[in-house]
Amino acid sequence: MIGSTHLLDSLVTSGFRNIKIFSPEHGFRGVADAGEQVESYIDKKTGIQVLSLYGSHKTPDHEDMKGIDYVVFDIQDVGVRFYTYTSTMHYLMEACAENNIGMIVLDRPNPNGFYIDGPVLDTAFRSFVGMDPVALVHGLTIGEYAMMINGEGWLKNRQVCKLTVVPCLNYTHDSLYKLPVKPSPNLASMNAIYLYPSLGLFEGTEMSIGRGTEFPYEVLGSPSGNESLFSFTPVPINGMSRNPKFENTRCYGLDLRTAGINIIRNKEINIQWLIDSYMQSSEKEIFFNPYFEKLAGTPVLREQVKSGLTVSQIRKSWKKELKHFKKMRKKYLLYE
Repeated sequence: MIGSTHLLDSLVTSGFRNIKIFSPEHGFRGVADAGEQVESYIDKKTGIQVLSLYGSHKTPDHEDMKGIDYVVFDIQDVGVRFYTYTSTMHYLMEACAENNIGMIVLDRPNPNGFYIDGPVLDTAFRSFVGMDPVALVHGLTIGEYAMMINGEGWLKNRQVCKLTVVPCLNYTHDSLYKLPVKPSPNLASMNAIYLYPSLGLFEGTEMSIGRGTEFPYEVLGSPSGNESLFSFTPVPINGMSRNPKFENTRCYGLDLRTAGINIIRNKEINIQWLIDSYMQSSEKEIFFNPYFEKLAGTPVLREQVKSGLTVSQIRKSWKKELKHFKKMRKKYLLYE
């Protein structure tokens, strides 16, 4: 958005010849549910073709790229590896490289850009929710991330995209940037954005993180939780969650609607919630599902939690890879 106007609408008004729109997860105007199949269509407001890059067609083919001079990438990321906009950017960079087309990334502040934390992706567990060997919270803007993809040779066949990054003004990695527009339907508050790296891991468990409530990614619970605790009941909400986990079933757990300040203060994700939830679960054999490894980017975290390791022991196991990642990251920083 530019103020309250969509970038495309501004470009059309300014006389740019826009021939095609590529749409990520959540749809081009950002209203589709997480994981919802978004089909290609014609944008009603402008009459321009929208090609979905979510679902079975994640990479534009040669036909899709015909007639294009530049791809403009302007999406608000939140600085977490399993947020899929960076995966879409990776595939677009590959398509641009293969077709000798330039990409312009309009950089944006990273609301979680003030720290680096979590396990670094094991490429054996590469997926659309984790494409590149970066930390779970990588501390890069979307432009810096694109430069790293190019610089580290992560594109297919080590191709290099003709990349231009237009930097932000007045941003540093200490900035606490408040997003003026929610970046996707279920990240509806800054508290949710701060908690997203910690609670997103629970999408790979039998717990609910509040999809189907007015405060997704701000609560945590399950129907088997302690009934004396905070409770919430997920219901379908159009434009946010049409089929939430535990639909119409009361869940018991934690109210974390003021917990984001602790993430800011500590500059680290909260693993204690994951450990406690597993230890308190009455169904430990089904607590984790196969999706967890993709979100964590490693098989190790699940086994560490199951083995009863403490937060400090788990963090110690990340230390070596995080040190290497931070050293690599420095080469691509555009901001102090």
